Amino acid sequence: MPERSTPEAAVMAERKSLLLRIRPELWEALNRWAAEEFRSVNGQIEFLLQRASDEKFGKRAERVDDRTAKLRRGSR
Repeated sequence: MPERSTPEAAVMAERKSLLLRIRPELWEALNRWAAEEFRSVNGQIEFLLQRASDEKFGKRAERVDDRTAKLRRGSR
C-alpha cells in the first residue's frame, strides 16, 4: 500500500475505524440530515459524537487548534 504524504492524510491516518450497525430508518434520517449540512453520513455521525463529547467533557478547541496547525504546516 502506498504511503500517505499529504497533511490531510496524516490527520486522517490518526483516526480509528469503527464498525457501526444501525437500523435502515436511522441511516436514512442521518443521510438526509448530512445532505442538508453538506456532510457525508460518516462526517455527520462524527460531528454528532463530537458535539455530545464536548457537552459531556468540555470543548475541543485545543484539539482543533492542533489539527489546524498541522494542516497549515504541511501546506506550506
